[in-house]
Formats: sequence, structure tokens, C-alpha cells
Amino acid sequence: MSTNRTTPGSTAPAPDHGTRHGAGPAVAILRGGTGEHVEAVVDALVGAGVRAVELTTNTRRWREGTAWTARRFGGDVSVGVGTVLEPEQVDEAAELGASFVVSPHLDPAIGERAHERGLGWYPGAATPTEIVRAWRLGARAVKVFPAAQLGGPAYLRQVLAPLDFVDVVPTGGIGVDDAADYLAAGAVAVGLGSPLVGDALSTGDVGAVRSRAGRLLAGLAR
Repeated sequence: MSTNRTTPGSTAPAPDHGTRHGAGPAVAILRGGTGEHVEAVVDALVGAGVRAVELTTNTRRWREGTAWTARRFGGDVSVGVGTVLEPEQVDEAAELGASFVVSPHLDPAIGERAHERGLGWYPGAATPTEIVRAWRLGARAVKVFPAAQLGGPAYLRQVLAPLDFVDVVPTGGIGVDDAADYLAAGAVAVGLGSPLVGDALSTGDVGAVRSRAGRLLAGLAR
């Protein structure tokens, strides 16, 4: 659904965030490795129940993987491109069939281009000032990064006490078995990379990916 909330302390409408994050509580991040098995890894994740997959631009074959995932799963899975550092990469993501883009940093030009292309925008932010700015610029949700190094669920809980109007997706250093703690602290979803995917992009060990994904989703459902 769309947001019609007002910015705290103001009677002016809040920025249009588009469709709110509704792709489930876990975002699987595929980064690094040879990328040889990207399609098999995505298939294993989706088969286990993951409904949001992010392929980063510093992963080999990310373009092929993004396009394949969009074709294979259509509207059943949210397909994102991560480590987006330039507005031109937003255009490329849109042309490949992605529905959202993610950055490790906050760049209004990337957000503007994402809105123009109809993509969800998940910018990275660490401090309360950055988080509020990202939200006011129209982020679908704010990627709190690096979440574990910032203080984990305790940090998130403290930040969201006054900023409970912001949707956040903490990412960075989150393990399969502690991800639920971030939801309990107020996150709308969590992003997991190597703790979930491991080295499967290079080795093709999708059985381990499937097992970890099942354990992750079971923990998040409690």
C-alpha cells in the first residue's frame, strides 16, 4: 500500500515512498564469488520461501542473474540490484527487470532516478540524521548498515524509539540465528548475505543454502 502519513511535527504530507516493503521478512543478498551458480542459488532460496533477492553489482554475472530471476519468477519474487553507486545503474537495473535498488550509502540522485523508473529505493544509512533524511527523500525502507557493527538490535531499538515512523531493513553482520532479534527491535525485514548464501555462488552448494534459508525463515516466523 502507499503511505499517506505526515512527517512528525508537520502537517505537510510525507514524501511518496511508493509501495511499502511487502516481500517478506528476509532479503537474500548475493555478493561475490564467481557467480557461476547464481541461478541455482536463487532457485534454492526461492524454493525455501525467500521472496526478496538482491544481486549486487560487484558480483560476477549479476546482470544475467537479475534478468533470469525476473523472467523466472515474475511478480512472485522481488528482484533487486544492490551496491548501486550511480544513477545509471538504476537505469540498468530497471531494464533488467529489477523492482528495487539498494545502496550502501545515501545519494539523493539515485533515489530520484529510482522514483523516475518506478523502482523501490533502499539507501544505506547509519545515524538517526541519515535515517530520517533517507526517509524524507522517499526511501521505500532504509538500509541500516552495517547493523551488527553499529550495535545490533539494541542500537536499532534505541534509534527507532523516536523514529518509529521509519521502515528499516538492517543489513551487515546479521546471522541466520539472530535475525529475529532485529524484527523484534522494530525492523520490517533483515538483509543477509554470506551468513545465508555462504560460498554457494562459486561452489554450487545449494543444499546448504536451502537448509540455512529454511532455518532463517522458521526463526523469523516465531
